[in-house]
Parts: sequence; C-alpha cells; structure tokens
Amino acid sequence: MEAVTLPSAAHGDRRKLSRRQVLTGGAALGVLGPLGGCTSDAAANGRVAPDGLAVEQAAAQRRAASARVRQSTLTARAGPVDLGGRTVRTWSYGDGVPGPLLRGSAGEVLRVRVDNRLPQPTTVHWHGLAIRNDMDGVPNLTQPEIEPGAGMDYEFVLPTPGTYFYHAHHGVQRERGLYGPLIIDDPAEPGDYDNEFVVVLDDWTDGTAVGSGPEDILRYLQAGGFGAKYRAPVTAGEVPTAVAPDAPMGAPAPLVTQLAGDVQYPFHLLNGRLPTAPHTFTARPGRRARIRVINASGATVYRVALGDHRLTVTHSDGYPVQPVTVDTLRIASGERYDLAVTLGDGAFPLAAVAEGKGAQAMGVVRTASGATPPAGVQPAELGRRMLSLADLQALPEVRLDTPRPAGHDVYLTGDMSAYGWRINAETYDAADPFAGITPVPVRSGDHVRLTLINQTPAFHPMHLHGHTVQVRAIGTNRARYDARDGGGDSPLPAGARKDTVQVAPGQRIAVDFVADNPGQWLHHCHNAYHLAAGMAHIVSYQT
Repeated sequence: MEAVTLPSAAHGDRRKLSRRQVLTGGAALGVLGPLGGCTSDAAANGRVAPDGLAVEQAAAQRRAASARVRQSTLTARAGPVDLGGRTVRTWSYGDGVPGPLLRGSAGEVLRVRVDNRLPQPTTVHWHGLAIRNDMDGVPNLTQPEIEPGAGMDYEFVLPTPGTYFYHAHHGVQRERGLYGPLIIDDPAEPGDYDNEFVVVLDDWTDGTAVGSGPEDILRYLQAGGFGAKYRAPVTAGEVPTAVAPDAPMGAPAPLVTQLAGDVQYPFHLLNGRLPTAPHTFTARPGRRARIRVINASGATVYRVALGDHRLTVTHSDGYPVQPVTVDTLRIASGERYDLAVTLGDGAFPLAAVAEGKGAQAMGVVRTASGATPPAGVQPAELGRRMLSLADLQALPEVRLDTPRPAGHDVYLTGDMSAYGWRINAETYDAADPFAGITPVPVRSGDHVRLTLINQTPAFHPMHLHGHTVQVRAIGTNRARYDARDGGGDSPLPAGARKDTVQVAPGQRIAVDFVADNPGQWLHHCHNAYHLAAGMAHIVSYQT
C-alpha cells in the first residue's frame, strides 16, 4: 500500500546562484531557497563563506591540474522499488535501493549531476568526505535547495581513501531510500584481498502502509508518541535498560525500542534486499575478502557477524586502524567498517541484527553449493567477542598531532516525551541555520577538542561534516576531562580516526580535530529523526 504523499515544504525568499553552483530546470533556471551561509551574510558576521575565497584557495591546493575527472548522474525520483519479493513505492536514486556505486581514486575529481524529480526540494551530502564547503549538501547552510524539476552539478576532489556513502540531506528524505555507496580507492594500496563485498544496511518502513512515510513517523514522534516516561538529563547509572557506557559494541542488553533508535521498523535491508530474498556474495573457498559495511539507516544500530568466521577490522570510517580480530561488531547510523576475512567452504549468513528491535537484515556469502541459510538465522558469533571503541587504534601515519587543543563541551540534551532533541539546549532550524544556536568558533589551523556529553536516555551517533576526529578519551558523565591531556576514565592517545562517533546514554567521549577545511560545517546526530527535531549545531570558521 502506498504511503501518504506529502506536500512540499514552504520556502522563503530566493537569491541568485553561487558561481560554483550550476542549477537548471529544463530550459529554465532552477528556483533556489535562501542560503544561510551565503557570502554577504557570512562576511557581515565574520564567518568564512561556503563559497568564499578561503574555500576556493583550499580547494585549489587540493586539485592537481592533471587530475582525472569521473562523471556520473544521480536522478532522485519517486517510483516502485523491489526489495526482494516485495514492491514498495518510495524515493530512490534511479530504479533501486541503494543508489549506484560511485567510485574513484584519491586525488581524482568527482563530478556528479543531481537531477531532482521529487515533489520536494532536495540536496546530496557526501558523508565522511572532507571536500569544499559549498559542495557539502546542507540546505541553507552550504548551498540552496535543489527545487523540484531542477538540478545541480556537484564537483570536488576525492580526498582520503576509504568507505563512504552519499545521501539526501533534506528533512528525513534519507529514510525513503535516497542513499548509495561511495568508495575512494588508494592507488598505492597493495590490495591483499581477492574479493570485495560492499554491504549497505538500512531500516525500512516507507511504502509499507498508509502513514508509514518518514514524515508521518516524525509527526507522530513530535506529537508525543512515547509519552513522558523518558526524560533527560541523565548520568551513567541512571539508564538501567540501556547499554552500559563502557560495554563493548554489540553487547547484548535489554534495550527497549525507544533506546534502540525510536522507531520499530517492519523491515531491515542488506543491499536493498529482505532476508527472505537475500543478496548473495559469491567467492571461492580459501579466498581473502574485504567487506565494506555501511550503516545508512535512519535510526538503527546493527550487530554484524558472518557465520562460522571471525572478522578482522582494518578500517573505521575510512581510516586504517591496527587490525583487531573479533566475532561481531556494532555499527551505528553513519558509521562504516572495513573487515578482512578468509572464507570457508559453504554458504554462510551475513547477519545484521537490529539492536533492541527483534529483527535483522541478512545476506549470504556463498563459496560452494548447499542450502541457503534461513532468513531468521542468528550466527553464534553474535554472542562472542565483540568490538569496542577502545579496541580501535589509528595507525601511526593517520594519527592527529593536537597538542593543547581548545576545548568545547558539547551537551547532548533533550527527551522522548516531547521529542525535543538539542545540542547545548539549543535547537537547530534547518530553514535558518544560525538562528538560536551558538556555533563552535574556529580559525584555520586551530586544534580543537569536542567533549560529547550525553545527558539523554538515547544513543546519538554524532557526525561532523568536512573533517575527521580522533577519539581521545571515553568515560561517563561522572568523570571530568582535562581539555589539555584528554584525562578521564579511559584516555586513548591513539584512538581511531572517525567522522561518526556513537555516544551512549550517560557517556562522554572526547574527540580532537584539526581545523584544516574552511567553511561552515554541520555537527549533528545522525539519527534522522533526532536531526529533524533539531539536534545539530555548527562548527563555524571565522575570518
């Protein structure tokens, strides 16, 4: 049954195009929404403009004159999509979910034409990529909206090699299926594997019933769908049904739906397929495979395992780590992990259990004939050695040198009762990004520490645009961190480089980054509904 079709959002005044943004709608010029970070507004407030001189200069330094240009087109459209025996009407890039794989080598230029055939405006964000600010895809902050019938040419240098993805960054559109994988290859990497499997996980509700669209769900949540049981602030020890702040990723715990991501989804997908008609990866026994796992979900944490195999984690959010071998790992929305595995002989379930939701996504890795594993099978590995954030250590060549960083506390606040999610008790307005919030001010070259302090009963995968951070310390709300040395319960001088960091209820995590990419950058919870409710702020480069 079709989901309810919702009207387009209202728009304010229009403005002229940026010189870097070519938008057309057939023969007519596309109509644009207001741009909160536009050049004149930014200059008046002492901010670096998303398309200003500092951004142009930084982009020019990254781009080699001889760089190869890879071109692609993404068409955002509404229509039927087959999920493996069940057809739903939804939104997608092209004819399927996920969208097409985009791929290139570090240093090459990616040029993507995005055509909007949706009934609403849209934008595209290139998740995890440190690219020029005016290509980042945040409506009214880094670019105008792409109106229905219009298009935009995104163009940027592909930065650090790794596993990434792209997705819509307008309202809760990502929840409809507007996402796809993006891989940046390292020309110098030895490539010591025989097969590569790209795995995209997603939770799914759109098109399954009347009122199942993400906008419908958001309205229900904001109308008080959870009642008044769950409130903030909290500290460690006050959320007995949540995963303990120091528990390993994937640790079994009596999570309720609210604390496991707010929405009880009817389906979970692996590469756009239901477990009853799973995506199958084929290889020969004894071969070494690289598995790139992307969590593109709206609000689900997955626990991942491959039956009868152990997994060696080699990369987190695109950056290499000291290899660590585990049986299972937990991946939050927006995170990516690269795994290495030597394949056995048979047909094995690749399971992704939705934490606290009693359901799972599943694929099959097949190296021989034999029966396909049943749809609901849960490998024993799911209950064995689990990865923890503290296990991950960045390789020496990608560690950040951030002596005496400037410290900023980032309080994650809000509660379920009124479905109000905030940062530092302030609500982000996507239509007017700087209204009512206090940005984190930085200047190019600064070393910055953000201490993420979760005072809510929910998990928050915190994603920073345009940068990666290095995890420096993990503790609880009872611990205090020294902004100079990353003290606290568990200092991590060589913690992982990441762009998305999951913060548990009652937990605090200190992360560092170098301000080396000028512009106005969103920092937000990657739970689609938390972001739509206002859980974001801005890292703002000053002139």
